[in-house]
Amino acid sequence: LAQAVAYPLVRFCPRVQRCPGAMKTLVQEESIKVPKGIKISIKAKKVEVIGKHGTLKRDFKHLPIELYTKGHEVRARMYFAKSKQLSMLRSVCSHISNLFDGVTHKFEYRMRLVYAHFPINATITNGGNTVELRNYLGEKRVRVINMLPGVKVEKSNQTKDELVITGADIDLTSRSAALIRQSCLT
Repeated sequence: LAQAVAYPLVRFCPRVQRCPGAMKTLVQEESIKVPKGIKISIKAKKVEVIGKHGTLKRDFKHLPIELYTKGHEVRARMYFAKSKQLSMLRSVCSHISNLFDGVTHKFEYRMRLVYAHFPINATITNGGNTVELRNYLGEKRVRVINMLPGVKVEKSNQTKDELVITGADIDLTSRSAALIRQSCLT
């Protein structure tokens, strides 16, 4: 005789966000200390940081967070968030921390011109705002790369065939380095 066994139904939720029974955190808060010599203003989720290397602005209107300053701290707060949504808080704090670093130190990317037979010739024009790459793989075509606003490029004094890209905003600086890299893809 076969005996019928009733197994309890277990709900499987592969993604936490789709599951209606996922736990929500009531309030989560992250904070960053404001370094000395930096002014910060926050108005309607728009952050403006002023330091010795200029002014940087960042807009966080697309995120459901609350940003405010308290003393010498910037605080980011989120209400009723699920675990995946809470990762936005740390990301916002990292972005603000990068703004602090940019206005105090600036960001620098170093790129090398690597070749085997045809020597690549890089020319800096337009006061450090444009790079012209010639003789890439022996081609006659001149690749012209314009730097994004606030980013300067120069040739390194110590190292041969090295480009130094500097800027206060880490996003614009890294994107300018990526534009140089992507111009030479084969």
